[in-house]
Amino acid sequence: MAINHTPVLKRCRSLDLDPIVLGYTKTSNRKLNRNTRRISEYGLQLREKQRAKFIYGMLERQFHNLYTKADRMEGPTGENLMRLLELRLDNVVYRLGFAKTRKEARQTVSHGHITVNGSRVDIPSYRVREGDVIAVADKAKELLVIKSALVSSEGQQVPAWLEVNIEKLQGTVLSVPERDQIDLDIQEQLIVELYSK
Repeated sequence: MAINHTPVLKRCRSLDLDPIVLGYTKTSNRKLNRNTRRISEYGLQLREKQRAKFIYGMLERQFHNLYTKADRMEGPTGENLMRLLELRLDNVVYRLGFAKTRKEARQTVSHGHITVNGSRVDIPSYRVREGDVIAVADKAKELLVIKSALVSSEGQQVPAWLEVNIEKLQGTVLSVPERDQIDLDIQEQLIVELYSK
């Protein structure tokens, strides 16, 4: 699988993203890249797609396949895309506070430390459904990575479409997220415009 080795802070600067919003504690002394030069319409659309791909840690083919699924679903394609991105297992693990970042959540899932409805799932792109119970596997409950993530996410607000039980290290998907419950500053309509050309 292809891996992007560009430093996270450099990517955040180029895409006008705040690293703290993405779960990274390190910040750069440099300001975000607030260029005053005019960007074309295509440039804005492309940057929005790159931002979404970077936030959720996806590559082009995987992201395009998800867009195709969203396009086939009923309702606005952009909102469907955001829902599908949020319902990825690695994102849900991050949202529940079992990992500091989505990258860490992806690795936690890949190593088999997460169960869905009691069964071990090691596919980060696995799509959770309403009513699914996501938990940290028994063998992984004492891992330092999980413990440090729980400490760092103590003040973090869990989205309304999820419910978490810190004592049992498990969470439940209460419903499919609505667009206004997704707190990321992504203009999904620009991504739809880009792909529909």
